Amino acid sequence: MKLGSIILFFAVCSFTAYYIYEPIPEDIDERWKLMLTDCFFRSLSHLADLSEFLGLMDYMGVMYLITLIENVTPESDKHVEVTVETFDGVEVLLYQPKQQGGDAELRRAVIYLHGGGWCLGSSRMGPYDLLVRRMVTELDAVVVSVEYRLAPPHHFPVPYEDVYRVVKHFLQEGVLAQYSVDPGRIAVSGDSAGGNLAAAVSQQLQKEPGQQIKLKAQALIYPVLQALDLNTPSYQQNRDMPILPRTLMVRFWSQYFTSNQAFFRAMMTNTHNSPESSSLLKFVNWSIFLPEKYHGKYNYSAPVVVQGAREDVGMDGLSRSLSDPRASPLLVPDTDLHSLPKAYIITCEYDVLRDDGLMYATRLQAAGVEVTLEHYEAGFHGGIMFTVWPTDFLIAHRMTDNYIKWLEENL
Repeated sequence: MKLGSIILFFAVCSFTAYYIYEPIPEDIDERWKLMLTDCFFRSLSHLADLSEFLGLMDYMGVMYLITLIENVTPESDKHVEVTVETFDGVEVLLYQPKQQGGDAELRRAVIYLHGGGWCLGSSRMGPYDLLVRRMVTELDAVVVSVEYRLAPPHHFPVPYEDVYRVVKHFLQEGVLAQYSVDPGRIAVSGDSAGGNLAAAVSQQLQKEPGQQIKLKAQALIYPVLQALDLNTPSYQQNRDMPILPRTLMVRFWSQYFTSNQAFFRAMMTNTHNSPESSSLLKFVNWSIFLPEKYHGKYNYSAPVVVQGAREDVGMDGLSRSLSDPRASPLLVPDTDLHSLPKAYIITCEYDVLRDDGLMYATRLQAAGVEVTLEHYEAGFHGGIMFTVWPTDFLIAHRMTDNYIKWLEENL
């Protein structure tokens, strides 16, 4: 082999190792597996940036490949019956235990909302199909997995409104009777952006006049809950962590509201608040609502409010969206928290969204709501999705086991 070929070979190997390697905290299990997994996500993100720069396809259009790659065709098996239904104009996948003869007893039910930053994801993705099947078989539950419309084609509040319509439709006596569901044992649940939607639905449902059937529980898996302060300690600590770096989460938030790139740039610098939205910063003041141990070396400072930002980034409707609790459930006053159903909240140490979940747990507990907070000291965002080879992580199985155990004991 010629010297030039040897040098090229080692150069390629060195570049590959440099590209794959990420400074991941030592206490995270299976670090190299996480590095390799994240390498795929980063590569796709770089391709998406290039595609958008060249005008070929927008960033989220390329990132949607993740959804397509993971999509499966949910089919019935010997234990679970799967059907595609339409609830008030919204498509859902309905998973039910197969009856073993005789009349079906009334069962638990879970309305599940997938994650993906409101821009990606689908109830048809393999990891969600597997998770839901476990819930059906181990809980003897009916599960409604919602295929809500996504941004950027459908900005806020469309995804929220799709989910809310499904929940309202399902919580009717006739519908519950059709699927043999116990009206007193229904939960709403979701991960990441799905956790956001689950929390928002739980809050809004209690305000619905004449709503007879209530939710018994809400289970929020590393939920995203506020868009006002994108520089909390967890956003700072985990800004470059795998799976969900700060830039990607800010892009998700921006795309949920608008396709205006100026708004994305304002969010990146944490200068996107208007005088209207800044009045609600008291509800996301992490110096008050975060336990001291999570303050770390960071000093609280309220995000900058830029006068005239409305004209700079087209904030006409955006300031209302930022302060809308249907988008940011953490922004409701304490009086709106008292009557919420019991909550299960998962947070991960190495997740930009860690502090959202911790602050919400603190506020719910202070309002008298029964809360189970499951914090994973070595956890990272998206963990519950990684249960299948080659991206199967031990922590994913622990998360799933604990989540289903809580539902079994509390629903």
